[in-house]
Amino acid sequence: MTLILLILYYLVEVFWFLLLGRIVVEMIASFSRSWTPKGVLAVVLEWLFTITDPPVKALRKVIKPVRLGQVSLDLSVLVLFIILMVLRVVILAFI
Repeated sequence: MTLILLILYYLVEVFWFLLLGRIVVEMIASFSRSWTPKGVLAVVLEWLFTITDPPVKALRKVIKPVRLGQVSLDLSVLVLFIILMVLRVVILAFI
């Protein structure tokens, strides 16, 4: 049982870091509109977004973006980030 929980913990940990990378890339893209990844970086980022997209899109269906005047704030990535942090703590409690 401990081995299964340990494997699950490491999977959640890796996904947490991938999601953190996605957040950083989205922040860079939002602050620098002219930035476009090229070459190997474009391939790596495509892989990163392909892995993290399914849970983010599922949460986007449940949690609608918050409208703040002319700006729409998407909270789905933040909620997923917090869920993963809580899940890590819960799994560690059982190991």
